Amino acid sequence: MKENFDLVIIGGGILGTSISYFLSFLNKSKKIAVIEQEKNVAHHTSGRNTGKVHAPYLYNPEKKKLFANAAFHGYEMWKEYSKLQNLPFKEDGVIEVALDEKGIKVLEKYLKWGKQNGLEEKDIELIDKTELKKIEPEIKCESALYAYRDGSTDYFTLTNAVMEDSKKNGINFLFNNKINQIKKINDKWEITIKGNEKIYSDFLINAAGGQAIDIAHNIGIAKNLTDVHFRGEYWKTPKKYHNLTKTSVYSVPEFPDYPFLDPHWIVRVDGSCEIGPNAVPVFSPYGYDTAENIKEFIPKILEMINSGARKIIFDKDFQELAFSEIQSSMSKSSMIERVRKFLPKIDPKEITNKGTAGIRSSVIDDKGKFVPDVILLEEDSSFHILNYNSPGATGALPFSAHVIYQLHKRGLFESEDIHSQCGPWKFNEIVEKLEK
Repeated sequence: MKENFDLVIIGGGILGTSISYFLSFLNKSKKIAVIEQEKNVAHHTSGRNTGKVHAPYLYNPEKKKLFANAAFHGYEMWKEYSKLQNLPFKEDGVIEVALDEKGIKVLEKYLKWGKQNGLEEKDIELIDKTELKKIEPEIKCESALYAYRDGSTDYFTLTNAVMEDSKKNGINFLFNNKINQIKKINDKWEITIKGNEKIYSDFLINAAGGQAIDIAHNIGIAKNLTDVHFRGEYWKTPKKYHNLTKTSVYSVPEFPDYPFLDPHWIVRVDGSCEIGPNAVPVFSPYGYDTAENIKEFIPKILEMINSGARKIIFDKDFQELAFSEIQSSMSKSSMIERVRKFLPKIDPKEITNKGTAGIRSSVIDDKGKFVPDVILLEEDSSFHILNYNSPGATGALPFSAHVIYQLHKRGLFESEDIHSQCGPWKFNEIVEKLEK
């Protein structure tokens, strides 16, 4: 196989697929492909998460402005798209609980952030434990933040629907094609895939999620950045617990500067319940099992030691937290006890089945700090989206429009009409909301 494309998107997760969706309406004259190493879209992080459509109260409006803005507008867009496609979407809200005075202060901050990020009085409120007992009698806490404008869906199903729409409009999806090498040859990108086959493209969009940093490094950019990977594990609860609460319940994270989340009580869109995720350090964006982590252990450790991540490795707080997360992976009770602090009715002995694990990749800069927001890097003929993590699925549709608009401003799609109708939305109206 030797194919030529005007544009190739690397990565068939929810982001790459959503980018292809808008391009399929805006650029019918161009030949566009999505290269995905797995057999279907949303095979990894995009299809292995809680399914929550997040209200943007957790995100600092200064440090995570783009993420927060995309999540705010993404809620309505996924709601509309789900209704149009007859796909699961439940407006069920979420409750964040504080177990002590320190946690209450954090909830007050979250309330302020939520309103700065666009939420209105009717969307979010702080309630005391007495009021909460009337709504959710099984929850034990000192105070709670109730975000009503929060929902549940199935992102694997949504991504597949978006893919089908893209394919109808002429986008090529090339599955089971792991990329072995990317290099520039005569002003074109030569992409080597399985069996030494070549694909050529004038322009690349790197939306590869957990491998986005590796691909950027492969073509010689973002060398000052590295990433670390965390496996989020879940435990499924028996049916007797499915009506324990009406909605999902989170607790205030003890260490917000690190990507370690205290496990949540998750009510999924189908009504089933799970406990999770934890955040176990692993050595690969696909480190679901021991074999993969052993294979990638030495290369990843060497990469981290030779980058800003070495400061993280030797940070005592990080080491203690990492050990605690490893414990939660080895001991079911260790993980479930965290949730029992606010849902004491749960009996760990009755929880026996593991859920589907997912992996989040976080970028570390050359100073050894976790980068809070998404990173967009432009090169002459490529565009790279790095550190695209939670609430990435929630904001994938408007964020994709934002990416395409940035490329339009550069002149890549200057001949296209940005006032085009893209499914139920006008492209320019999406952009205008996000650019405010």
